[in-house]
Amino acid sequence: MSTETVTAPANANTISAVAALMGDPARTNILFALMSGKALTATELGYHAGVSAPTASGHLAKLLDGQLITLEKQGRHRYYRLASPAVAETLEGLTTLAASGPKPLRPTGPKDAAMRQARTCYDHMAGRLAVAITDALTAQNLIVVEDRSGMITDEGRRFFSDFGIDLEKRPGSARPLCRTCLDWSERRMHLGGRLGAALLTRSLELHWVRSVNGTRSLTITRDGERGFHDQFGIAIESLMVQRKA
Repeated sequence: MSTETVTAPANANTISAVAALMGDPARTNILFALMSGKALTATELGYHAGVSAPTASGHLAKLLDGQLITLEKQGRHRYYRLASPAVAETLEGLTTLAASGPKPLRPTGPKDAAMRQARTCYDHMAGRLAVAITDALTAQNLIVVEDRSGMITDEGRRFFSDFGIDLEKRPGSARPLCRTCLDWSERRMHLGGRLGAALLTRSLELHWVRSVNGTRSLTITRDGERGFHDQFGIAIESLMVQRKA
């Protein structure tokens, strides 16, 4: 019988602390509200969490202390954001893990269907649309994806430049240019990193997608149907839950 002692990883306590922060339902709801990429007030986050303002403030203090969120002050107003894209990717991964467990007791509603079609994952796109874009870029040899990392080809750099996307690294940014996230609804990879963020920004600028107030859902417009088809070869009809004029 072996008497070998198994040593826990040096960061086990840190992992446990982060898991405990995310394990509270109210704090989980706060974090997922911030997955929209928008800065929200304590009052707004308390509404999303279903708790009173004082209780929300207590949860926000813990999340700030755990470096999962940041605070921005503008005059008398205080706004909260996720601390980094890494926090958003962790939340998306946890959603994927949770979705593989027992089915929830409630039926799937229209919000769920819309979220599966197209949504934001912090500062980039997720859902069927995002996976279809990733597939299209890979098929056209504009990007090469392996595991969680990615690379933009020379042809891809020309393509994105013509599309109006600046791929130059911003000073002080250590974020990868091209990487992937596991999509919780599709169980496949979608683009994250600076490229994923730039694609969402450009799609919003072109009015191909619109944010749905109060949610992470994105609506694909008529211009978007044509644009995603012409630019990426994506048949949007197969992705859409509801058409918009």
